[in-house]
Amino acid sequence: MKVLVMDNLAKDGVAVLESAPGIEPVVGEKMTPDELKQKIKGFDAIIVRSATKMRREIIEAADALKVIARAGVGLDNVDIEAATERGIVVMNSPEGNTVSTAEQTMAMILALSRNVAQAAASMREGKWDKKKYMGRLLQGKTVGVVGLGRIGSTVARRLLAFECTVIGYDPVITEEAARKLTVELVQLPELFERADIITFHTPLTDETRGLVRDETIAAMKDGVFVVNCARGGIVDEAALARGIESGKVGGAALDVFEKEPPEDSPLAKLDNVIMTPHLGASTKEAQAQVAVDTATQVVDALTKGVMRNAVNAPMVSAEVMESLRYYLVIGEALGKLAVQIGPERIEKLEIEYAGDICQYDVTPVTIATVKGLLEPSLGESVNHVNAPVKAEEMGIRIVESRSATSEDYNSLVTVSATSADGTKTTVAGAVLGKHDPRIVLIDEYRLNAEPQGALLICRHSDKPGIVGRIGSILGDAGINIAALSLGRRERGGAELTVLNVDTSVAKDIVAKLEAIPDFEKASIVRL
Repeated sequence: MKVLVMDNLAKDGVAVLESAPGIEPVVGEKMTPDELKQKIKGFDAIIVRSATKMRREIIEAADALKVIARAGVGLDNVDIEAATERGIVVMNSPEGNTVSTAEQTMAMILALSRNVAQAAASMREGKWDKKKYMGRLLQGKTVGVVGLGRIGSTVARRLLAFECTVIGYDPVITEEAARKLTVELVQLPELFERADIITFHTPLTDETRGLVRDETIAAMKDGVFVVNCARGGIVDEAALARGIESGKVGGAALDVFEKEPPEDSPLAKLDNVIMTPHLGASTKEAQAQVAVDTATQVVDALTKGVMRNAVNAPMVSAEVMESLRYYLVIGEALGKLAVQIGPERIEKLEIEYAGDICQYDVTPVTIATVKGLLEPSLGESVNHVNAPVKAEEMGIRIVESRSATSEDYNSLVTVSATSADGTKTTVAGAVLGKHDPRIVLIDEYRLNAEPQGALLICRHSDKPGIVGRIGSILGDAGINIAALSLGRRERGGAELTVLNVDTSVAKDIVAKLEAIPDFEKASIVRL
């Protein structure tokens, strides 16, 4: 079996391939898309880093490809949908960069605290500015860690060794898991208000984009340090520059940028800013470990059928997959829905199967549901293989149950998310006909909503004209309604309106909706 190795994969990974019986690695040079379309024919697998773009036309040109492996975490350069359509497994290697990125974060924090970069530049100019570069002690400082996944948790442990007080925000991790880390969980506004240093370790999503902006900077402590070694876009760079120029922000260190390489960044001209060219994963050891991890995964996939860190392939037979395919869609959508409208710090996730679906091994649906629950927080690092492990690490208990009959549907999947204080949200889904997945319940409201794209969920009184006002506000904002579903408990009581919308709904539009008389709340859910 032939494996095409691209993007200068570390030699340690190539050695793993060379030593594997039945595997023939071929190291490729940099190619144009047209050259790669020709080269990839006959290969069973391809390993890429970030440079090679596995777009649809290249995937469709492959005549033997079974595995696309990304040596690293991000999969922006792989068309996962196209690969899935062709039955090609896409896998990444999310673990190997953890310590490397955490150490880069610590280097940034220490360099900021002690003015290392600025003092070194001054020395090269022949100066001896000892008083000018007086630093700050890291010991005793309150550090806010936004995102307590693999990297955030690793950073937190290292900060504790420096005798810092570590506070953290993560909407998924439980209080118990945070206690094990010796991290105090707080809400994001409190973290911004209390922290002397704030470091970000989240994926880039609609929720995390622009977490650092003018409004949040205004709420931070005077002289705060801001560190971002996670994803460009989490920090609004222009707003951060304004915060530094005003003196509100004491300094910043960024390893990632909205555009890479950054062009004409206002931050580049500021003395108390450290900028590095996305070096988080750039250590020899990390590159070697990621290469070995990726190569080992490819060998196991091709020779043993073992899929680790597969992002698009539940581990089921083709026959079972065909029977469950729409329930996998339902499960993942219900998980995402539950975490976005349900309580924070979910400690228990109950999944109940009822009806005909109980004749199958529903493990893939359970995994898809857990993946959906964790994905808004963990992003690409969670997949169908590691979702249960990630849930366990976060202190979330998964409870699965079955009932042979379902009153209203041939099969029904009901998901309940419960927090430590007993707050509970319940959602349910079914497949209508043969291939029409639907959300049929949100708490006590019976619905018929499509589980895809962006949902606008409006809670309001059942009074004439409110739904019309919702439509008018969205129309004035140029937001198209693709579908609408209504649910109510009783006539004239509370009502739930669920709208599928074609574009994102901005916060100011939500505010206009919530200003409608007898309107309770509007929530945006992204599936």
